[in-house]
Amino acid sequence: MRLEQVEAFLAVVETGSFQKAARLCQVTQSTVSRQVQALETELGLPLLHRQAKATLTVAGDRFLPHASRICREWRNAVTEIRELAEGKQTELCVAAIHSACAQFLPPVLQQFCSRRPQVQLRVTSLGSDRALKVLRDGLVDVAIVMNNPRLTLSSEMVVRSLYTETVEVLMAAGHPLTEYEAIPWTALAEYPHVVFKDGYGMQRLVQNTFAQLGKQFYPALELNTLDAFRGMVRQGKMISILPKSALLDADDTLAVRPIAQDAGCHSLEREVVAVTTQDRLEIPPIAEFFQLVCDKVPPLVAKMFGDPAP
Repeated sequence: MRLEQVEAFLAVVETGSFQKAARLCQVTQSTVSRQVQALETELGLPLLHRQAKATLTVAGDRFLPHASRICREWRNAVTEIRELAEGKQTELCVAAIHSACAQFLPPVLQQFCSRRPQVQLRVTSLGSDRALKVLRDGLVDVAIVMNNPRLTLSSEMVVRSLYTETVEVLMAAGHPLTEYEAIPWTALAEYPHVVFKDGYGMQRLVQNTFAQLGKQFYPALELNTLDAFRGMVRQGKMISILPKSALLDADDTLAVRPIAQDAGCHSLEREVVAVTTQDRLEIPPIAEFFQLVCDKVPPLVAKMFGDPAP
């Protein structure tokens, strides 16, 4: 079944004449006749009584509402896709890691909203693995995550590096580990850790590093918000290994220390990237937002970290 066959049938029903239907469709009368006949052959029953005025058969009467719906849905689909290509998107969904949402995205979001007030932004804080999954499932348009080549290395993914940051240790201001200027991994293994839940890149990075170094790792508590991390660490001996951007709001009840680089051990870094898909970059608002993130976030990070602007 072809759309022009359905349109020819509807034109005959509307005008009551194959000749008038041909003028309406801007084709020859023989073309309309062939299209309707091909439709009847495919459906297995005649749809029209071919008299002075064409009228519906029983099968034609049953088929008419379906034919109308098919053409209506097609017109709606064409309109929607054309508006999408013209940038008339009404919603843009973003999934981002917590620290990016809190520290670096607000100025970008404000600028995009000023540029495109007709587009409603929906931003959700998620762990990196979960954010990439909802991107692949088509539930969001852009993900801002800790890079994981295992999940982003595919032909349809577009990945742009935003910044690389060190991973440091958060603890209470009076914690015994504050005696170190830089804390060795051996000392980190002696205390219980507050960690992110499964699905967060940081949780995997920390666990893997302890395993690679052959050190004991004691994940005492799983949380998923930075406020909760700070609240628990303030209470006593628990510590947490977090990215630098998550530690910018630490107050004087908390202490932050880097991880020592010494023989057999190493400091940690993570790369944060913006990810979308090739097809989404064909849609103007998504392409504009993605480029805005890539242009604005690196200098914002450099300013917050006190580094030279890239």
